[in-house]
Amino acid sequence: MKTRRSIRRFKADPIPDSVIEEILTTATFAPSAHNRQPWRFAVLTELSAKTLLAESMAKNFQQELENEHISPEEISSRVTRSKDRILSAPLVVILSVDMSEMDKYPDRRRKKAEFIMATQSAANAGMQLLLAAHAEGLGGVWVCSPLFAQETVQEVLNLPKSWEPQAMFLLGYPAENPQVRERKPMSEVLLTVDSRP
Repeated sequence: MKTRRSIRRFKADPIPDSVIEEILTTATFAPSAHNRQPWRFAVLTELSAKTLLAESMAKNFQQELENEHISPEEISSRVTRSKDRILSAPLVVILSVDMSEMDKYPDRRRKKAEFIMATQSAANAGMQLLLAAHAEGLGGVWVCSPLFAQETVQEVLNLPKSWEPQAMFLLGYPAENPQVRERKPMSEVLLTVDSRP
């Protein structure tokens, strides 16, 4: 697990359907709140589907950058890079959360908690997907941009209304081998709690 890296450059080699199925099946063995398994996956392998997604998300991205008064040159560069990443990946998986089978509560506090539990469950499946891809010799990267364009992603991919896009995974055979990035020391992230008074 320590050898997994975020891979953003891929070979053009297609991924066999059997490998895609194995990765997704493994992802569904992640733990989930109430065992409701609220994760949903949309799989894109065809260039036409990836192009439609990339172009549609790029329009949203460009509008947001324009609203931030970023220079046209910088906008063009960032939007092009965003589209190219999607188009160059042999496999794109959109991870969504579906609340339709989660518990229903009348109050805001518990509704929020239930949504967080479902989102955490979907995130568990996303991490398991990346580890499964790594085990199959693939590289991948977790991209959060669908969070900023949920309606667009739903519409262009014709997703069910109950599917709320959370993340996008770009996957393929690696064309790069990044070095491990520095990790925070355990002293910064660990607190040992002593239960004694």
